[in-house]
Amino acid sequence: MGEYLEAVVHIVDDDQSFRTAVGRLLAASGFRVALYESGDQFLAQFADGEPGCVLLDLGLPGLSGLELQDRLAERAPLLPIVFLTGRGDIRATVQAMKAGAEDFLEKPTPKEVLLETIGRALHRYALRRLEQDRKHALRRRLANLTPREFEVFGLIVRGKLNKQIAQALGTSERTVKAHRHNLMEKLGARSLAETVSLAERLGLIDSAADQLQR
Repeated sequence: MGEYLEAVVHIVDDDQSFRTAVGRLLAASGFRVALYESGDQFLAQFADGEPGCVLLDLGLPGLSGLELQDRLAERAPLLPIVFLTGRGDIRATVQAMKAGAEDFLEKPTPKEVLLETIGRALHRYALRRLEQDRKHALRRRLANLTPREFEVFGLIVRGKLNKQIAQALGTSERTVKAHRHNLMEKLGARSLAETVSLAERLGLIDSAADQLQR
């Protein structure tokens, strides 16, 4: 449980006895928990950016579980959602999973299955957060490029040669080589492949294979 010490399992269920019982079970298993009787209460108390996952009932007073899922997709897109409900149906299950739910469990759920599912959800959150942090770091590096270096970068990752870039920008190959060296140094890229991969991860191009063929 050490890797999840800061994470919180948010239990959103209008059945007080159920959410209390599940909360105690998870707390006894080493998880930090927070209890809510409705989606509105959760949204009012949830701290944006807080690591964790949501254990969510489908039928809630006010916002339904699916409606809360939609709200969280905008407000906390990294936060995994595990539906745990006694009111599920195939249509609701399909809708929840298509919207990105981590899992859809029916009450009652065996303790082992519940713990395994929550552990997987928290691990998924950790991976998403790590990838987000990496992208933020890459964007900060990208912001250090000069306007001309950014132009050269955009042409490099699309497979253009130094000669082609020089012609496109109306400059010399020597100048292009200097810009190329500087921008790769700022980005921490040691090769063309790493530079293209960086651009892909930031969504600046489609795929390396497609772009290098252009």
